[in-house]
Amino acid sequence: MSTHRADGVVELLQITDTHLFADKDADLLGIAPWHSCRAVVNAMLEDQDEDTVSRRDLILATGDLSQDHSGASYRHFTDLMSELAPPVFWLPGNHDDAPLMQAELDRAGISNAKHLLCGQWQILLLDTQLPGETHGRLSDSQLALLELAIERYPDHHLLVAVHHQALPVGCAWLDQHNLRNADDMRGLLARHGAACVVLSGHVHQGFDLHHDGVRYLASPSTCIQFKPLSDDFALDSTAPGWRALSLYPDGRLSTQVWRLPPDAFVPDFSAKGY
Repeated sequence: MSTHRADGVVELLQITDTHLFADKDADLLGIAPWHSCRAVVNAMLEDQDEDTVSRRDLILATGDLSQDHSGASYRHFTDLMSELAPPVFWLPGNHDDAPLMQAELDRAGISNAKHLLCGQWQILLLDTQLPGETHGRLSDSQLALLELAIERYPDHHLLVAVHHQALPVGCAWLDQHNLRNADDMRGLLARHGAACVVLSGHVHQGFDLHHDGVRYLASPSTCIQFKPLSDDFALDSTAPGWRALSLYPDGRLSTQVWRLPPDAFVPDFSAKGY
């Protein structure tokens, strides 16, 4: 892929954990996910009018796109994404029906590519879904893809997109549902001589930490938010959002989480889980 910017900076957006239903008005803990995702896309389109989103090179959708495993939920997602200019690339989360997801996104013309070369960066989307489980795991074949990318492009900086968090985020109830073999991934990343970033969803909150030379990021959901640093399940009052990233040719990264206006979507704080 070529970059929009002449200086080779890769501009991308992350959308994650949309949790869409077939019914656009269906409720998830006090928020209707289609309506909150619609509002996020509207906010992006407002930026596009200001020539911001239109200059992005790609959008990464990092899983849990559906809540009810319906074909209609994925069609809602593709309809919303079709309004945005950049191409979308995706991976499944623990809530997704991966075969149905691929069929519906293929039908909509959304690429199934999982390895992208863009400027001085390579972007690798790895599947951490373990069917029937809330936690994640990278299969041997997914780890082999990571190893191959590192060996084949040793001078390209590397962004790895996954659904499950590879580091604890400080929420005990969430961190038990993490990427169980993250150590295997970290061992491979330690062998890469260029810059490395791991970008995830799943935790419904912003997270940003450097660990052993790798930057780990997680991003808010487009619907409900989980309260940071809570041992037990708790919803947060912060608004739905998304993340923007700029990847520089020298390996630097700048990023910002964007959110809808406060109180735009208020969850049911009495909820004990989902």
